Amino acid sequence: MSAKIELQCHRDFGRTAVVFGVAPGMSGLGHFAATAVAGLSSHPHDMFALGPRRSSPWPLPGEPTPAVRWIEAPPGIPAWVGGYTWLRWRAGDWTALQDRHLARWAANQLQQLNPDACFSFTQVGLEALRWCRARGIPTVLDNPNGHIRNFQQVYERESARWFGKKFWGHPAPSMVERVEREYELADRIVVHSHWAKRSMMQHGVADEKIAILGQSINLERFRPPASRPPAKGPLRVCFVGSLDLRKGFVYLLKAIRAVGAKHVHLRIAGATGDRNCSRLFIEESRGLQVEAAPADPVPIYHSSELFVLPSLEDGLGLVALEAAACNLPVIVTDQCGAQEYVEPGKSGWIIPPADTDALATAMETALQSRVGLWDMGTAGRRYVEESAGASRLADVGNWFFARTEQGVCS
Repeated sequence: MSAKIELQCHRDFGRTAVVFGVAPGMSGLGHFAATAVAGLSSHPHDMFALGPRRSSPWPLPGEPTPAVRWIEAPPGIPAWVGGYTWLRWRAGDWTALQDRHLARWAANQLQQLNPDACFSFTQVGLEALRWCRARGIPTVLDNPNGHIRNFQQVYERESARWFGKKFWGHPAPSMVERVEREYELADRIVVHSHWAKRSMMQHGVADEKIAILGQSINLERFRPPASRPPAKGPLRVCFVGSLDLRKGFVYLLKAIRAVGAKHVHLRIAGATGDRNCSRLFIEESRGLQVEAAPADPVPIYHSSELFVLPSLEDGLGLVALEAAACNLPVIVTDQCGAQEYVEPGKSGWIIPPADTDALATAMETALQSRVGLWDMGTAGRRYVEESAGASRLADVGNWFFARTEQGVCS
């Protein structure tokens, strides 16, 4: 393998395959998959989308072009295997087993399609990348997070801290090994923030192998409300995402307690997480004004005054962009790619991760300057319009198929 790996990207490619493990749709990872499908389909060639059936409604403006040919993955491993065997206690191994199952199916499909290029997502790309490497077919790997080892270390540290036991969730050691092999085999790796690129480089991935491509969000769906209720009573704060250790929800709850339970009302749109996280949430939210349930986030964004994403590791944190598009000032950590969309003091706050005091201070500042939060949200909306609008949607396709004077992707 040469020191500098460049992807041959000719405009006359006849077939491109996109391999994904989550259905393109409304979830965070589903949004990334939808972006890849829509961005690559904007070019005149045959494009095949391989993975779980797409979700509806489509999360991006418009629809994929008719050139997209959907090849739906067959049913996966029966759910009872993960619920009634030893895998019940090894969620990470269960995820790895499911991803390998889908990845092998996708690699078999590639043998029939014989594509000219392949765009794959981490965890489900290894077999496809091996097949393409053996045949000299150029490949791109999309990594929505930081380096897999950093991802793993965050979970191991937090599990020891809050549960006092070894972490058995995703990513399992076998998944870490698998994804690192994907990093090696891919010609280029796409990430979605400078933070994610730094994370990759800190764990040994070469600078020249990594490309940063922004994300586009649906600015029609995520738009400011006509008005918000008067700035009275508890500060209305929201969080969108699963109650997961990596998302730092426990630090948000502790910060609210530090500010004072009567001063903050928190609404959460998301699942309650695994058994351990669910118990931790119940314990830490006792006595606080908190509502939590899976829900459409838009009404929650519209009824809130402040959005908080206290992630300990996040390649982007798409929900922070959605919140900003809905005219909310946001609080994010400096271990989250969304920090690049926040102007400190103007559209939100950037704080250290796992820092209850810093998070409480930021919320207290928001509470004290409550009448100015709408104007801060307006500044955030403006920046998202400029940096994550519809023009970003085609970036992945333009980059992938661009032909420079040297005939390579830059």
